[in-house]
Amino acid sequence: MGRAKKLIIDTDPGIDDAMAIFLALKSPEVDVIGLTTIFGNVYTTLATRNALHLLEVAERQEIPVAEGSHVTLKKVTKLRIADFVHGADGLGNHNYPPPKGKPIDQSAASFLVEKANQFPGEVTVVALGPLTNIALAIQLDPEFPKKIGQIVILGGAFSVNGNVNPAAEANIFGDPEAADEVFTCGADILAVGINVTHQVVMTVADLEELSRSEGKCAKHVCHMANLYFSYHKEAYGMDGVYLHDPTAMLAAIDPTLVTYAEGVVRVQTSGIMRGLTIFANMRKRFSEITEWTNKPTVKVAVTVNAEETVKLLMARLSKP
Repeated sequence: MGRAKKLIIDTDPGIDDAMAIFLALKSPEVDVIGLTTIFGNVYTTLATRNALHLLEVAERQEIPVAEGSHVTLKKVTKLRIADFVHGADGLGNHNYPPPKGKPIDQSAASFLVEKANQFPGEVTVVALGPLTNIALAIQLDPEFPKKIGQIVILGGAFSVNGNVNPAAEANIFGDPEAADEVFTCGADILAVGINVTHQVVMTVADLEELSRSEGKCAKHVCHMANLYFSYHKEAYGMDGVYLHDPTAMLAAIDPTLVTYAEGVVRVQTSGIMRGLTIFANMRKRFSEITEWTNKPTVKVAVTVNAEETVKLLMARLSKP
């Protein structure tokens, strides 16, 4: 095995964020060098608290947590949080005791820029929430897209309906302007949208199997998961949950789990389609100059080995 890949997780925990964070911490292929927090499933302050809590559960308090933006790129406070999915506390309404740790005295954007400069070409950012912190890092250092190794984005709904409304997926809807800036910045980007993550399901039987394991992280996931399963039953009529964040995390850890297409992605930033992700495969050469002309291409996941993804998640979380 080669040297572990340096990973920063930009996160809004979130029950499935918790699964993805634990998964990364239990994966020898990656070295988690920091967590940055953002609004999304919860407000940013609570995201920071939850990130610190999850690191304590995993006994990895040495990993720094940098708090991210409390507002969108356009300075708007997020109005919609997913408390109906993840609970008012983001972790299943268990109101865990406050973590002992504190975030570092550095913004998420500044931390991202610092690490990209410290380890040029070596750092992968796994963005599990709205892309505000990443966009702010680009504004802070316009060379950031060239210095960062890869950005794996959980976001978008490519050729399928969204999960906030028919047009938009939640993370992109959270800050469409930031998403459009990131998708067109020129970095090495892999987007994992709900067209792929909806293929990856943890069943009730999987959860019961996890509960029988000796893994501390597995037991914590099981403790948090009831509300998440209840939401999926009510919203989708399914006896299981979509593994959004863990799928994106595993695409960063083991890229062979997904296949992808390459093209330009733009994000609609106004109207009833606000948050819509449009993928252009660039097969046709358009003669006129448009907002799509000369934009850098990104990778968009189109298939996933769902069975192997669930199997890997279960195995990693079950580690003592």
